[in-house]
Amino acid sequence: MPKPLSPGRLEAFSDGVIAVIITIMVLELEVPARGISNLAAIREELPLLLVYLLSFVQIGIYWVNHHYLTDDLEQVTHGILWSNLALLFSLSLVPWATNWVALRGITPFSIALYSVVCALAAVTWLILSTIICRSTRQPLAGSPVKQVASAALYLGAIPIAHLSPIAALGMIAIVAILWLLPPRKVLERTRNIHPPQPPHSDPR
Repeated sequence: MPKPLSPGRLEAFSDGVIAVIITIMVLELEVPARGISNLAAIREELPLLLVYLLSFVQIGIYWVNHHYLTDDLEQVTHGILWSNLALLFSLSLVPWATNWVALRGITPFSIALYSVVCALAAVTWLILSTIICRSTRQPLAGSPVKQVASAALYLGAIPIAHLSPIAALGMIAIVAILWLLPPRKVLERTRNIHPPQPPHSDPR
């Protein structure tokens, strides 16, 4: 009888892929050539650094929430495996889209492409989380309102990028800020793990 697939292997593989994705993004950052002052070089590279920071935060958010999502998982199904691979594939495009912005600059097309990659990651995440929650019979860690708002902002950033690339990046940053706040489910678990201590009574 075949053994059930272990959630631990799924988490370990996903952690490894996400670590490689973050490493690739770091390697794409280049030190400006000599012949330009340090201050001018930092000013010139600042937009790229901000986009890199935004990409790093988004990858980190997916990693953290992936841990929460698989916490209740007892058995991995075939659908979970492939939907997890789809999420990792979409996340692996983030360094490519970030590097595109680095080489082409903050232009309508480059930010629209970056927004498409962000939206693709959001869609594959929604598919994976839905399948896992059906398997565990647990609700999503993030509220449905947050899920819908995030997808709407990502998709809306694609056409907005052709009007204002900075505004589109701002919409993507809003999604990151929304997900930096821990979900209520996670806060409740934290309180259950560390229950409040009763006040210490004076023995006298």
